[in-house]
Amino acid sequence: MQATRIKAIVIQYGGLLVAIAVLVLFFGAMTKNFFTATTLLTVANTIPDITVVAVGMTLVLIAGGIDLSVGSVMAFSGSLLGVLLLSHKWPLAMAAGGAVLLGALCGGLNGWISAYFRIPAFIVTLGMLEVARGGAAWMTDSTTQYVGSSLGWVSEPLPAIGLSVSFLLSIMIVLLGQWVLHRTVLGRLAIAVGTNAESVRMSGIATTPILVSLYCISGALCGVAAIMQSSKLSTVDPNAGVGMELSAIAACVIGGTSLRGGQGSVISTFFGVLVISILQTGLAQMGISDPIKRMITGGVIILAVLIDAMRKR
Repeated sequence: MQATRIKAIVIQYGGLLVAIAVLVLFFGAMTKNFFTATTLLTVANTIPDITVVAVGMTLVLIAGGIDLSVGSVMAFSGSLLGVLLLSHKWPLAMAAGGAVLLGALCGGLNGWISAYFRIPAFIVTLGMLEVARGGAAWMTDSTTQYVGSSLGWVSEPLPAIGLSVSFLLSIMIVLLGQWVLHRTVLGRLAIAVGTNAESVRMSGIATTPILVSLYCISGALCGVAAIMQSSKLSTVDPNAGVGMELSAIAACVIGGTSLRGGQGSVISTFFGVLVISILQTGLAQMGISDPIKRMITGGVIILAVLIDAMRKR
């Protein structure tokens, strides 16, 4: 039994771990400064926001949905955070709670409209992308706001280990997301809905509350990501998170989450985030221009989709 379990873990995560190791060794050989503790810690401390958003995206994709609004919802939540801190002088804890709650409300609305009215999530979340982006611009008068050092401690590396509080929190969220997916009723129902939603309905289980819950989680995690990003940049930017949805979906796909639903792993998604981050950092240290970096990253994503498709044949 133990040998079978170990074999399953190796099959599930082995390929991604090998890919990460190959990238680290390759860029370590091609550049002078990549294979250093400073670079690796920098990579770790720059990924918490995308990691947290990708966790929520994984849960939604496994249930057969998709959320294109995550970047805009993150900006909307971050804008509310800035307004509550700067204009209304709320304590940090209350302002952060308000940001997370706004993200959860946006996500829940996405899930409810999509599930209750049977409208494709692609369309609903595309609409929310514009609503949330407009809300962020309206709330901040389309200006970047400086929040100062009140949030800085969240992203500052801890002296003893060099890792930030936000990175440690993102790891906890990854582990919690994996637990929810595989050890709770909600997670098992998400997989069932993503595999065959009609069969779930025929068995007498309502799918709407399941999807609303998952989209709420995704939205709330966008609020958490907004706090992390605002801390990292010391600003609240209504234009933050542009393209975040593509990065999150890419991390999920590289990690093996099926765009058809019913299959995926939160931990594998985290490894997918690492692959993208290491690739982009290594290419930057090699002096590769941004357009070429985007082309290479896009090629890796397409390759991951092709591998997923061939694996299912």
